[in-house]
Amino acid sequence: MNKLKLDLIIERGEHDLAGRVTYNDSLIVDEAGNVHDLEEKLKLLLFEFENVEPETVVFEYFYDVYALFQEFDFLNIGKVAQRAGINAGLMRQYASQVKYPSATQARKIEDTIHKLAEDMSKALIYA
Repeated sequence: MNKLKLDLIIERGEHDLAGRVTYNDSLIVDEAGNVHDLEEKLKLLLFEFENVEPETVVFEYFYDVYALFQEFDFLNIGKVAQRAGINAGLMRQYASQVKYPSATQARKIEDTIHKLAEDMSKALIYA
């Protein structure tokens, strides 16, 4: 079975996280309390409007800074900012959408998150 890979943009919604995908020039949008529920709702909408079988859809996630810190709420904004070389107050403004990062700043945040994940994947727990 061929998989359909779609970009899922995740950002701040009116009440929850909002997600949007484009398929066949159609914009499919919905909201949910978390990414898993959002993914399920969008797959259902893709099926209803475009007849795309849900099990064939694979999403690649693209988060805005607000959605990133909502979904991964265990991350300390100040510590991520410090590792990224960004002022902690500015990072909090990005996370609350008072300000929006430039492409360069967004890349620094993304690189930092990926480095944290890489570092954590190497951690071993001694018992």
